[in-house]
Amino acid sequence: MRVYDVIDAKKRGETLGEEEIAFFVREIANGGAQDCQIAAFCMAVLLNGMTDEECFLLTREMVKSGDAAPRPRAEGVYADKHSTGGVSDSTTLILVPVLASLGVKCAKYSGRGLAHTGGTLDKLESFTGLRVDLSPEEFERQVEEVGGAVSGQTEKTVPADKRMYAVRDVTATVDSIPLIAASVMSKKLASFADVILLDVKYGDGAFMKTAREAERLARLMVSIGKSAGRRTLAAVTDMNAPLGDNIGCNAEVNEALQILRGEKQNRLSELSFFHAAKIVQAISGCGKEEAFAAVRESVASGAALRKLAEIVSAQGGDGKEVYGAFPLAEGRHIIRAAEEGYVQMSALALGRACAALGGGRAREGDTIDHTVGILLKKREGSPVQKGEPLAEVCHNGNAEEGIALAESAFCVSDKKIKCRPLVYAFFGGERR
Repeated sequence: MRVYDVIDAKKRGETLGEEEIAFFVREIANGGAQDCQIAAFCMAVLLNGMTDEECFLLTREMVKSGDAAPRPRAEGVYADKHSTGGVSDSTTLILVPVLASLGVKCAKYSGRGLAHTGGTLDKLESFTGLRVDLSPEEFERQVEEVGGAVSGQTEKTVPADKRMYAVRDVTATVDSIPLIAASVMSKKLASFADVILLDVKYGDGAFMKTAREAERLARLMVSIGKSAGRRTLAAVTDMNAPLGDNIGCNAEVNEALQILRGEKQNRLSELSFFHAAKIVQAISGCGKEEAFAAVRESVASGAALRKLAEIVSAQGGDGKEVYGAFPLAEGRHIIRAAEEGYVQMSALALGRACAALGGGRAREGDTIDHTVGILLKKREGSPVQKGEPLAEVCHNGNAEEGIALAESAFCVSDKKIKCRPLVYAFFGGERR
């Protein structure tokens, strides 16, 4: 068998078998497949698609290309959550301590921000001294002892996916639903979570622009999880406007802390509690109201905030910082409504604006300014009078591009806007 033969078969729209997929992934991992051949394969998949079985086999072989995280020795059910990315999505900072405070072990591998999307690891590094490069042994021990950990995966985790994604990123094949599903689920299955919740975003600020595309992706990932014997849930959620009211590392951490302290309720808290309750239901078998009550009590009692402090401390950070606030850039610019009406906004433009201010990356390795950000004063669909503040831009100078992008994110309509539901669809959870 040759790499050429696998590419040719997929180019002709044929269904690849287990042997062909296993061979091709091994060749990606060991360097036998050239970048141009990986690119040709990815384009063939983009144009001709894959069956659910092919996607599962591709995912499984990607997992086998590297080292899977060892399952901790401690008994219990382990949970994980993954978001496909968006703007002001800080649910992990809320979800993990809530679940851990309820006795659900939450082992979370996260990533960094790129382009207009924010990264959980970057936000966690707002805490002084906090490490996100835990070794597999450190990660395992922390989950056992504290009940929750958030870290980046090692270079030995799904190396075939890392190489394939690098090629997809420069060959216009990132938006292939089968390849997205295999990439996401290979990283999830390389961990030891018994329950996996997938938050699949759609809209202006997401990779999937329509709810229908997002639902296709969500269903495929649930199918892969089910074939792997994992309890897999998926929510299709709205990302046409930022999820939270703050955009930028320190700003988003401040908002998450306000929610955990019971000081704020908004769409971010609503979705975070929704996800946490769904995981509690899946694990315990309790009813919806009981699960939501347990989540709300973990916040109201302060247990979730204390658990976050414990997690931060365990990862080398200053746990006392959960009781304070992180500084924001001193430069300020107020964006005001040009007329009376109803607010419309673009999550994509606001995410790009924050990145232009220094709060995001154009490429991997770029340094992030944790203090810059955008604070929303109005939400999409809110009534507004001429001259009222829509948002406040926090910057450290040289902010013309970022401010211009933030200004362009808003418009005011003379017609009342019907806001979309936060959760478009939820499904999955069946055991194999």
